[in-house]
Amino acid sequence: MTVAHLVIVMPAYNEEEGIRGFIDEIREHVAPLVERVTFAVADDRSTDATVAALNRIDDVHVHPQPVNRGHGPTALAAYRAGLALEPDLLVHVDGDGQFIGPDFTRLVLAAESTGADVVHGVRRSRTDPWYRRVLTGAVGVLIASAAGRRVPDVNTPLRAYRPGALQRLIDAVPVEALVPHVHFSLAEARGGFVVRYLAVTSIPRRGASESGTMWGGGVRALVPPPRLRAFVAGALREAWTLSLRPNAPLRSIRKP
Repeated sequence: MTVAHLVIVMPAYNEEEGIRGFIDEIREHVAPLVERVTFAVADDRSTDATVAALNRIDDVHVHPQPVNRGHGPTALAAYRAGLALEPDLLVHVDGDGQFIGPDFTRLVLAAESTGADVVHGVRRSRTDPWYRRVLTGAVGVLIASAAGRRVPDVNTPLRAYRPGALQRLIDAVPVEALVPHVHFSLAEARGGFVVRYLAVTSIPRRGASESGTMWGGGVRALVPPPRLRAFVAGALREAWTLSLRPNAPLRSIRKP
């Protein structure tokens, strides 16, 4: 089976050390499955040479954001940039390179063989700090209670979408949403989307620092960094307002 046009979208922030090699690895593994692959990178005003590292690569389109807005809004910007390229299948992954090339092959094959609206890459052997793993588990329990079923790895950044299904989600979620993938996962479960789950390998961030520069701290930190604690508080308020409360606006999303 062959995908006519596969678009890989990435939000990125200060990933100059690993992002080009990551893109090369993805391309190598998906090339046998596609007629054409294009990468759309939304750069969240990196302070390093992330944008320069991607200069003059024919199949990579870089979209610098007007201001630094954080991961959620930048992921949404990447999705919108990818949809504008009119893909037959779209894959989202963070630019920190915490996945391996063979799993992109498996993700594309799963999407094409099942005809699913979305395939989630469910991370195994995660190397994130303990508090991020605990947070993901707690959010998963919350979403399961709201959706009526368990959603493995509710906030996974590795997803393959059919454009029509993705457009329905993008149109419903505010452009400044902090946790769009949480909203997506809940809407998919409630709205009749056909979702498949694929176990994938999680590896440390590519580059000198395993934790990057977004939150501070590291994989051995004893307590969550202050920026992460503030983010979690804001994300919980957003989840309640947009997706969880009885009259939340995102409750009405349905499969196209």
